[in-house]
Amino acid sequence: MSVLDRWLAVWIGLAMLAGLLLGRFVPGLSELLTTLEVGGISVPIALGLLVMMYPVLAKVRFDRVAAVTGDRKLLVSSLVLNWVVGPALMFALAWIFLADLPEYRTGVIIVGLARCIAMVVIWSDLACADGDATAVLIAVNSVFQVVMFSVLGWFYLTVLPGWLGLDTDGLDVSVWQIALNVIVFLGVPLLAGFASRWIGEKRCGRAWYEERFLPRIGPWALYGLLSTIVLLFAFQGEAITSRPLDVARIAVPLLAYFAIMWFVGMFVGKSIGLGYARTSSLAFTAAGNNFELAIAVAIGTFGVSSGQALAGVVGPLIEVPVLVGLVYVSLRLARSWFNVDPYAVESSKK
Repeated sequence: MSVLDRWLAVWIGLAMLAGLLLGRFVPGLSELLTTLEVGGISVPIALGLLVMMYPVLAKVRFDRVAAVTGDRKLLVSSLVLNWVVGPALMFALAWIFLADLPEYRTGVIIVGLARCIAMVVIWSDLACADGDATAVLIAVNSVFQVVMFSVLGWFYLTVLPGWLGLDTDGLDVSVWQIALNVIVFLGVPLLAGFASRWIGEKRCGRAWYEERFLPRIGPWALYGLLSTIVLLFAFQGEAITSRPLDVARIAVPLLAYFAIMWFVGMFVGKSIGLGYARTSSLAFTAAGNNFELAIAVAIGTFGVSSGQALAGVVGPLIEVPVLVGLVYVSLRLARSWFNVDPYAVESSKK
């Protein structure tokens, strides 16, 4: 394991701290990052995410994808966890912990509706999960995201609260905005990964591609992750550091959500016999969220200084350290619960 991998939690913590300090003490930085947006997507953050995702998706063996798509237990479990359990759980937690703070409550619910299509590739890779399965799951969930995000937003912010006699809110987001998010954060790196493998294997063979090329580009995934974290936390550093009590209130339901969804995913995968690698993929795709989409929707609908936008930014503030911790938990469970060496499983796939 490289120094970068071994001390990843430390580097991530330093990146979060650097971003918060930059956002707090560099005047106008947040406004500058806001101006560097196209279609509601932050260009610097998008570049960081693309650099992060490309090396991981370049590892995917696309000739194995058919085997993953034929695993109905995996696909059905992922869809149920992401589109039934996840939004319902976040709705319940938001109302339990933020009933008196409607702006934050709405922002947290929006985070629960935005299913992960970016950072999950990093958590999956670090946990020695099945990279092919992870790629398929985020692709399937991305299609559902385009179709279901607005529908579920209307249901959980307007319809269900009305049925329960609670306060209602609205969510005005276009399908195009969601589709653009999916195209940028999944389509581009997935196409680049596919093209790299196809061209590399055709010209130099699979052995060269996996033993020479992939190790060279591999570290860039973590470089992209760290740069994205710095930019993301710099974007709302002043708001986060100036309202610590509000951040703490928002953090409670998010912390519960990420932990519950991950453990439910692990339990479901273990129960239906998926094996460690695919169970880990299932758990991380269920627990992660598309923070870029959540933040873009919150800002576009309610404004950059709104409580909903702050709740969206707090999402990755909690998600990143929690899921990094769950990577280490996953590696331990591989040995104690699944009776496998996760690194041996990873090596056997090469």
